Parts: sequence; structure tokens; C-alpha cells
Amino acid sequence: MHDQVKALKVIAQGTVIPATPLALDEQRNFDERNQRLLMRYYLNCGVGGIATAVHSTQFSIRDPKINLFERVVTVVMEEIELFEQQNQRTIVRVCGVCGPIEQALREAELAKRLGYDAVLLSPGGLNHLSEKEMLERTRQVAAVMPVIGFYLQRAVGGRLFSYDYWQSLCEIEGVVAIKCASFNRYTTLDVARAVASSSRYGKITLYTGNDDNIVHDLMDVYTFDTSKGKRTVRFLGGLLGHWCVWTKRAVELHASITKAVERNEIPVYLLTLAAAVTDMNAAVFDPAHDFKGCIPGIHEVLRRQGLMKNRYCLDAEEDLSEGQSEELDRVRQAYPHLIDDDWITEHLATWEAGLN
Repeated sequence: MHDQVKALKVIAQGTVIPATPLALDEQRNFDERNQRLLMRYYLNCGVGGIATAVHSTQFSIRDPKINLFERVVTVVMEEIELFEQQNQRTIVRVCGVCGPIEQALREAELAKRLGYDAVLLSPGGLNHLSEKEMLERTRQVAAVMPVIGFYLQRAVGGRLFSYDYWQSLCEIEGVVAIKCASFNRYTTLDVARAVASSSRYGKITLYTGNDDNIVHDLMDVYTFDTSKGKRTVRFLGGLLGHWCVWTKRAVELHASITKAVERNEIPVYLLTLAAAVTDMNAAVFDPAHDFKGCIPGIHEVLRRQGLMKNRYCLDAEEDLSEGQSEELDRVRQAYPHLIDDDWITEHLATWEAGLN
């Protein structure tokens, strides 16, 4: 039996949550068998949670003509439940929620009904709304499900929020975490300071989504002077599209960083890994072309590992950018200690067993 209270404690402690992709067949239809295989890979890597129906899952699963939202989140939930039953482990279940208030509430209600623990509330596509309206949207969704707030970078449809916005969001009961993916050190600092200054300090956990700065986010310690005295916060986990590739190594890296910070000893090798992880992320997420190849980049890594059949997206025009395949070749050769291909090869047949 899944324990949501325990799952929320896992969120509070900080964990690895890959933002999962969408598996398609050669006709670009949903490939349920392949999707289940992907979930088995992530869960056996030792992740603490799974996030689906998010950016890397492709927002267009909600398009009425495609109509995959409920089916995808149901399949993912079924695999999590099976894993929990077989391994006696609680896995955090996060469902992406987006759109205006009415849509967000419908998606949150579905997530609740299916047994998800929290929703990642995307601000994407809502830049016409005021900060006050965005906060009201958060309040209404938080009344249905625990919410993970989301600072989305502007390059992929996000917006700049004021410090006052984050200060107000932190006061909303039901906000349990914030994913900061602004790709900006100044705005990341705003979020950290808002959490430290909040009357709900200690009830909101910071998760990195800053793919360009993953390791440093997890190592940095923020201390602020607040009205309640000095307070310290830091990023305790990550909810990342980057962590849906080479996931076994991501779990190991998160554990290493956590231990190093707790000991107050940051070894030089972690600083070296920080640059390596950013370099690998650049190859996958394609910042050289304004992130146009980020989802195909994820798919291509998984295809090369035997975990996906192709790199297709729902949009037939979406593919790797020029030179991106060569960049993936380069980083795989440069950082063999950060890829998990051999481990996947060793276990792939086991994960495939029982799939129809």
C-alpha cells in the first residue's frame, strides 16, 4: 500500500526525480510496452521518484487530437505501483499539471484520483496572466494536491517573476517544494531567499531544474539574514529531464554530493564533475540551438542504449539539431564514468521480462 505521507517526507528530504520522456512507435503512436520498459529502468536505478506529463514527456499529449495525457500517467502509475509492491519501497509520484486554472484543476483532480503524491505546476503558456492571477491558480491547485512550484526558463516559454511573487508563493499552504529551472543565478537566488525568509521555512524543499548548473546547485549552501535571524537553505534534490538519461550515474552523483555537503567537505573531483555534467547536458539539451533538440537529444541517448526504439517526437518536425549527434558522440567518449550503458546491457533482459 502506497503511503503518501511517507512520499512527502521523501520529497522533503530531497531525492532524484527524473522527468520522463514519451515512447513512440514507428508510426508515432504511443508505445506502451516501451514506456513501461523505461519506467523499469528508472525505478531500478534507485531513483526516489518519477515525474511524468512534464516538458520531456511533451506537453502536446494534452492535445485533444492526440489525447494521451490520461493514458500516459496511468501507465506510469501502474509501473510505479508494481515496483513498490515487489520491492517494498515508496516512490514519489509527480504528475505535471499545466494550463489555465480550469485545466490545471482537472489535471490535478485526475492525478489525485490515480494516486499521485504531488503535481509540478507549470507556468508555461500563461505569460499573459499577472503574478496575482498566477498565485491564485497555485492556491486553487494546492487545495486539491500538494504542489511543486516551478520557475521555468524564458528560452522555453517561462517568464521572469519578482522576488515578491516567490515570497507569496512560499506562504501558500500545500506548496511542498519548488523546482528552480530559470537557468539564471540571480533568479535562483531569489527563490532560495524567498524560501529562507518564509514563515513556512522548513516546509518547502528546493529542487534543481537548472540543467546548466546541476552539481553546483546541489553543493551550494545559501545563508540569509531574515527577520527570524540567519537561515540556511540548499537544493536537496533534482527534478530534471537530464536525469532521465544516464540515470544510474545521476543517483550515485546525488548520493555523493549529499554526503560531501553533510560532512562539510567538497572534494575537488566534484568540481570537475560539475563541469563534465554541464558539458554532457549541453550535448543532450542543445542550448547551441535554443534547446530545439532537447527532447530528441534525450530520446537519442536512450535509443543508443537500447531503451527506446527511435528518437521520434509527436511533432514530426522535431529532431536533432545539426551537429548534435556528433556532440553526443563526443561527450560519451569524454566521460565514460558518467554513462551507464554497461549496466543497462546487463539488466535489460530482466526489465523486458513480462512485458507484452
